[in-house]
Amino acid sequence: MKKRLIAMALICAFSGVSYASDLRINGFASIVAGKASDNNMAMFGYEDEVSFSPESMFAVQVSSDLGDGISATAQIIARGSEDYDAKFEWAYVSYDINDNLRLSAGKMRLPLFRYSDFLEVGFAYRWIRPPQSVYNFAFSTPTGISLLYTSQLGDWDSTTQAVYGRFEGDFRAITGKDEGKLNDIGAINWTLSKDWLTLRASYVVAETTISLANSPSLSGLSNALKTYNLQNDYNNLLINEDSGTFIGLGFAIDYNNFLFDGEYTEIEVDNSLLPEQTQYYVSFGYRMNDWLVHLTYERNDDAHPDSRFNQVPEFITLANGNQVRVSIDPSNPNSRLIKDAVNGALKATHNDTSTVTIGARYDFHPSAAFKVDWSRLDNDLSNQDNDVITVAVDLVF
Repeated sequence: MKKRLIAMALICAFSGVSYASDLRINGFASIVAGKASDNNMAMFGYEDEVSFSPESMFAVQVSSDLGDGISATAQIIARGSEDYDAKFEWAYVSYDINDNLRLSAGKMRLPLFRYSDFLEVGFAYRWIRPPQSVYNFAFSTPTGISLLYTSQLGDWDSTTQAVYGRFEGDFRAITGKDEGKLNDIGAINWTLSKDWLTLRASYVVAETTISLANSPSLSGLSNALKTYNLQNDYNNLLINEDSGTFIGLGFAIDYNNFLFDGEYTEIEVDNSLLPEQTQYYVSFGYRMNDWLVHLTYERNDDAHPDSRFNQVPEFITLANGNQVRVSIDPSNPNSRLIKDAVNGALKATHNDTSTVTIGARYDFHPSAAFKVDWSRLDNDLSNQDNDVITVAVDLVF
């Protein structure tokens, strides 16, 4: 409640000084209801009863032109999944060095995907949610500096953005809420567009640290490796100052009434518990006046290479020449080998899923759209599937 009051007070304060600068207040909202067919496999946060909480949200964005090329932007979002506690998603200051070059500093979103800049604005895209195999990224907005350069390359519009910063907070990596940090984030994104075609590429590196503390089993396993002085295996299990890399490619075709777009991403954190991750989606859409129908296929494949398995020795030799079995409980001859426990921990991070979404959008108002999506997720590792149907009204104001 305190955060809600702070957000409202800030909005009122901005409104009160509107005479001093060019102030713009915009908002957007999504009212979403959904239901899953299977309560045993999570999908978009829905269970087998209708719920409005997982994806409904309200937001206000305040922008102020302070003159001489300087502007300030703040975005406050209240999500149903977080009991509508308002928080700052963006808060940054920008300076237009010239007509083509903009410098920004503060809390802002990384330019990873096509829809990064308006990820929460459901009105901006055809789905109720962008394809989650790609867009369900592990962390939110970092703090840093951004340099945005726009230009013309022949008949092409070119936009290049470079970002440097850091992030410290919660990651959706192991247990779903794990403390961690990214240091020395370096990102670059290049977008080219001409007529009905848009192409983009992004590359990000960061020093990655994510705590295992929220997983007692992983914490115990890492301590066991340390007890046996298996330092290399210990380091390969931890996510501690490891080199992380993100690569993204995308395209979009908007030709007459036909839409066709897709994105492909790869994520890797070297020598850590996290697997090599590959995700992509392709989507087709067709406009019919105020209606748009679409079909999307997406895939997520997370796995460790075979070389990561069976690296922990079954026995170690002590200084006196005696061999000791490397197990969870050395006093128990039948105790599980640490090698098997590490193999199990690595396999537990694997993911092999595909999702098909069929949906429709109806723009019943210049600032509002009604949407309905049906999605089926197939988990090839567990041989399970789940269906989710959602309806939504997206607004901008």
